[in-house]
Amino acid sequence: MTPDETPPAPAAEPESPPAAPAKRPRTRAKPKAAAAPTPAAEPPEAPAAPDEPVAPKRAKLGDDRARLLKLRRTLDRRRPIFGRQAANRYYRIGRDGAWRRPRGLQSKQRRHYGYRSQIVSVGYRSPARVRGLVPSGFRPVLVRTTADLERINAAVEAAVIARTIGTRRRLTLEEDARRLGVHVLNPIVKSETEG
Repeated sequence: MTPDETPPAPAAEPESPPAAPAKRPRTRAKPKAAAAPTPAAEPPEAPAAPDEPVAPKRAKLGDDRARLLKLRRTLDRRRPIFGRQAANRYYRIGRDGAWRRPRGLQSKQRRHYGYRSQIVSVGYRSPARVRGLVPSGFRPVLVRTTADLERINAAVEAAVIARTIGTRRRLTLEEDARRLGVHVLNPIVKSETEG
């Protein structure tokens, strides 16, 4: 080694990772002091009674009809599914679930063989006084104009807006129904004010 040369630097030791900050002990949060109520924090006043009637969500039925409606629900649960003959064999027969009476001379379903599905018969009907009512108890009435809405008895009938009505006229009909207090069974806009 010559005097001009400098001695090699010693190998640097690997740096230790930085120390993690010390953890603070966990404590429960202190309850905040109750602030004095401000005028803005007071509950809002109840809305004034609306001038227009409120559409009922359920029909006003007598005790007898209410009992029959409950009986109809029970019968609906017990009623079998009426499968059309050969519905499992052909897609075109079974796709829509429509019923046709079996008429074949040797048809096992017509002859009520136990392993075939049940046949529609009068004993499965619902009580006559509640037949045609929707589950909420209303009798549906098809509506196309505001004049149709005005003829509805809001206590026992409900409006079904025809499917051929466009969105703009449908919204107008729904607004008129809300103004008249008539329940609409197929609305676009759900109302929160219905009682």
